[in-house]
Amino acid sequence: MISMSKLRRCAAAAVTVALVTFGLVVAGQPTASAAPGFQVPFRCGVTVTAATFSGHNPANSVDFQKSGITGMPVLASAAGTVTRVANEGSISYGRWVEVDHGSGWRTRYAHLSAQQVSVGQQVALGTQLGKAGATGGVTGPHLHYEQRLNGVAQKAVLHGVAVPYYGHTDFTSRNNCGGNPYTPEQVCGSGFSVIDSAALGAAGKIYLLYNSANRNNCVTTLKATSVGTASPVSAFLEVEGSSRKTDSGDFAYYAGPVRQAAGSTCVKWGGSVGPESYTSPFEHCG
Repeated sequence: MISMSKLRRCAAAAVTVALVTFGLVVAGQPTASAAPGFQVPFRCGVTVTAATFSGHNPANSVDFQKSGITGMPVLASAAGTVTRVANEGSISYGRWVEVDHGSGWRTRYAHLSAQQVSVGQQVALGTQLGKAGATGGVTGPHLHYEQRLNGVAQKAVLHGVAVPYYGHTDFTSRNNCGGNPYTPEQVCGSGFSVIDSAALGAAGKIYLLYNSANRNNCVTTLKATSVGTASPVSAFLEVEGSSRKTDSGDFAYYAGPVRQAAGSTCVKWGGSVGPESYTSPFEHCG
């Protein structure tokens, strides 16, 4: 699949953002080893209700509900490798698919009316895995969905937003819509606002953000090409008089967040997408 290295940090973004936004934790790819940038597992523009409830098995699972959901295409919420295509008949998950996203992260899609992938198949973000249905132990059609880390279902994060527990919350899919589904504010987290940016041609854009509450700067580079597929991206931040901090690798959506306290100290910032790069002078000194 994609380099899983950041495709997990992306949900880190998700995870960082999500967490911060909802008082949980957070999306800058949020931290090392965060999750991939998981998206709603339905086609771009489709609105579904994410239902969470106490006693759900396993805990932290999400049931996606929508009138007429039977037969709707179910898409991979991040790139990966198909590890399970199973059929439990009229019990449990019924027809279901599992995708491995690397670094311990997997997703499960259950109660499908049809499965359209095979074990070992590499899937990109938005690849159709099957169709929603009502197989297994259910009382009505819906998509049972899990984000699992090292075998344990986690509280779900979708396009950088934490799914509320417990309740019914509408989400509109950004899956495979084209363009980058993340914003610089989502990557850097709550309290940060963009104060400068630099375009990298058509390849992407670098953003410098500032949080007046803690006087921290943050830099992230968002891709505009090969979005959803791992390719070289970097972001760096250097506070004058201190060593440079850099985040670089083969990432699917963005590099960063790179955060440092600056206050009234000048900063140098920049990054790259593929061969396109930008380095600022020392600036923003106040």
